[in-house]
Amino acid sequence: MKNKWLQIALSVLSLGLAVLLVVYLPQIVRTLTGKPVSWAEIGAVFGALGAGEIAIMTVLWLLSLLAYTFVLTNSLPGLNNLQGLTLNAAGSAVSNLLPFGGAVGVALSFAMTKGWGFTNRAFVVMTLVSGIWNTLFRFVLPAVGIIALLMADEVPNPTVAQAGWTGAISILVLCAVVAAALYWERAATLLGRALDGLTRLLRLKLHASAAFHRLRADTAGVVRTRWPGLSLGMIFFLGFQWAIMAACMQATGAWPGLAESIAVFALSRVLTSALITPSGAGIMESGVAALLIAFGVQGSPAIATALLFGFWTYTIEIPFGGLALGAWALLRRRNGRDADAEPPSTISKAPS
Repeated sequence: MKNKWLQIALSVLSLGLAVLLVVYLPQIVRTLTGKPVSWAEIGAVFGALGAGEIAIMTVLWLLSLLAYTFVLTNSLPGLNNLQGLTLNAAGSAVSNLLPFGGAVGVALSFAMTKGWGFTNRAFVVMTLVSGIWNTLFRFVLPAVGIIALLMADEVPNPTVAQAGWTGAISILVLCAVVAAALYWERAATLLGRALDGLTRLLRLKLHASAAFHRLRADTAGVVRTRWPGLSLGMIFFLGFQWAIMAACMQATGAWPGLAESIAVFALSRVLTSALITPSGAGIMESGVAALLIAFGVQGSPAIATALLFGFWTYTIEIPFGGLALGAWALLRRRNGRDADAEPPSTISKAPS
C-alpha cells in the first residue's frame, strides 16, 4: 500500500512539474535565450494555423503510428498490425502519464499479448528486441543531427567541426559494433571480451560478457531473420516523426533549414529520455524552442513549434491510447462472455 501511494504521489508530482514547465515555457525560454515571448504572441501563431496544415500533421502522425507497428510485428512473429497498433497506443498512453511509466506499459503489454495467446518467452523476446532497436536508433539520432549540421557548415570553427566528426563517427561505429555482435558470433565474442576488460578496468563486480551472451541468445532468432524489417520500421517511424516536426515548423513560420531541422528533431528525441517528467514533457519543448531560437527563429514561432510537436508526439497519444485500451478491454470482455455462453462440448480443448 505504501508503494502504491508513493507511486501515486510521484505521478502527481511529475505530471504537475510537466504542466508547470509548459505553463512557464515563455519564461524558461527567455532565461535560456534572453528572448522575451508572451502567450498572446504564441496564441496568435496557433490562430493562424489552417485546416490543411492540421490535416497534413494528422496524416503524418497516423503514418508514424503505422510504421512503428512493423517494429512490433517483426519483434513478435504472429502479431498483426492492428494488434501492434493497439499495443503501441495503449503502452504509450500509460508511459506518457506516469514517471518511469515504461514498467507499467510493459506490464500492460504483457497482459495484452497474453490475452492474444502469445507465450511469456515470446513477449520477453519482443520486449528485448524492440528495446534494443529503439536504443540503437536513439544513439544514432544525435550522430545524424551532428553530421547534418557539419555538412551544412553550421559550426563556429574548425576545432568544433573536428570534434563533431569524431563524436558522430564514434557513435555510429559503436552502434555498428553492437548490431554486428547481435548478429555474428565472432563479433559477439570480441565485444564480450571488450566488455569484460572494461568492467575490470572500472573494478565493477559483474560479468558483462555473460550478460551480453544471455541477451544475444534470447534475441538471436528474431534478430537474424527480422533485422531488415525492424530497421526499416524504425527508419520510417522516425522519418515520419521528423516530417511532423517539419510540418509544424512550416506551419508556424519556424523553418530553420533542413540540417537544422534534423538537429532539432534529434535533440527532441534525446530529451524525451528525461525521466523527471513523463516522456520528458516540458523539458523537450524547452530544449526544442531554445535550439530553434539559437538557429535564428523568432521566439513565438519557436515555442509554438515545440508545443505543436509535443502535442503530436505526446499529448494526443494519451486519449488515443485510452481509446485503444478501452476497445481491447471491451473485446476481451465480450469474448469472455461468448466463451462462457458456449456449450462445453463446443469449446476447443486447450493444448496440454
